[in-house]
Amino acid sequence: MSFAENLMNFALVIAFTVVILGQVLSMIRLVIGPNTGDRILALDTMVINAIGLIVLLGIAQGTQIYFEASLIIAMLGFVSTVAYARFVLRGDIIE
Repeated sequence: MSFAENLMNFALVIAFTVVILGQVLSMIRLVIGPNTGDRILALDTMVINAIGLIVLLGIAQGTQIYFEASLIIAMLGFVSTVAYARFVLRGDIIE
């Protein structure tokens, strides 16, 4: 292995570790969040961290299918966050 490959592997390990730590901390906030707004924000952060993990997995494996999957998950995460926030604020999703 060349120096560049070793450096790339080291950077991927660090990135995976940081994103997983962020995911765990968001999960803790989801459980102990004092109000509903904190829980909604924690769920949205968990979706973003999951997208980051999927993108990192795609980089590590060298395939592009993970990037397309991350776009779909990003769209679903956005729509679900907006729907959940509307439900909490108004009591219904569709007017």
